[in-house]
Amino acid sequence: MSTPNPAPPNLRDGRLDAALRALELTVRRRLDGLLQGNHIGLVPGPGSEPGEARLYQPGDDVRRMDWAVTARTTEPHIRQTDADRELETWVLVDLSASLDFGTASCEKRDLAVAAVAAVAHLTRGGGNRIGALVATGERTVRIPARGGLAQARGLVKRVAETPRAPEGTRGDLAEAIEQLRRPPRRRGLVVVISDFLGEPRWERALRGLSARHELLAIEVLDPRDLELPEVGTVVLADPETGRQREVDTTPLLCREFAAAAAEHRERVATALRRCGAAHLVLRTDRDWIADIVRFAVARKRQWSDASGSRPAGGGGRAAVVR
Repeated sequence: MSTPNPAPPNLRDGRLDAALRALELTVRRRLDGLLQGNHIGLVPGPGSEPGEARLYQPGDDVRRMDWAVTARTTEPHIRQTDADRELETWVLVDLSASLDFGTASCEKRDLAVAAVAAVAHLTRGGGNRIGALVATGERTVRIPARGGLAQARGLVKRVAETPRAPEGTRGDLAEAIEQLRRPPRRRGLVVVISDFLGEPRWERALRGLSARHELLAIEVLDPRDLELPEVGTVVLADPETGRQREVDTTPLLCREFAAAAAEHRERVATALRRCGAAHLVLRTDRDWIADIVRFAVARKRQWSDASGSRPAGGGGRAAVVR
């Protein structure tokens, strides 16, 4: 196990702005320069991905006329294109009730916000854009993709400010992924941040994204997701159903729990591999920044081995960082 790292700043102590500034400084200090010179989908030219339509202006290339919009509005419009060299990143953040839990240095929810901050930092700059879909089970918040430092900071803050779902609210990761697929988006990077508890019913929806996007799955775990300590009689609660059960943590039960948890984690890893997703595991009891650094360095090495760039779609494979 890695040497413990200071936990992500406490996002629940009433000083959110100060905590987010501290988080940004931590991320920038440890991650600056990791991906310099590496961009997904880096190709020359004005781009081929359809962008927004705008009014025709004298001098515009008539070959770019958008006849559908022109007919609908009775005014000539052209269809702009987005440069392929600009990376568009969408982050799906699962903040269902099971993330409101932690027994080590922080809650899984805090670690998920820290992961968002790291992704925003690593993909910012060079005309890149980032947007997010935040799902709690009770509500879904969509943050449009835009570029710039203000967008990155505002996005992380909105994720951190997302209200917690009431106890007993069940999250639906598969539905959240489906919402990210609609409408179809330009080729880019999709990051899914979740603890991936429960049955992997999200596999089909995630696989649908891999045909067009590079996928990164960030799995957020707590030690109690993996093993139970022998502490006698305890009450276990499922925050997404509200059900409770009193159990006696005998050595046999602890071994069976650990075996079942390990089997589930392997099922998740296998499903993510089938979807073509790179897989990063962050834990509340480990140095999360060091794990991200190791993962980013490994990805940079892969990109370098592939002549300095990787295609934006098609689902690249990467090693799991545990």
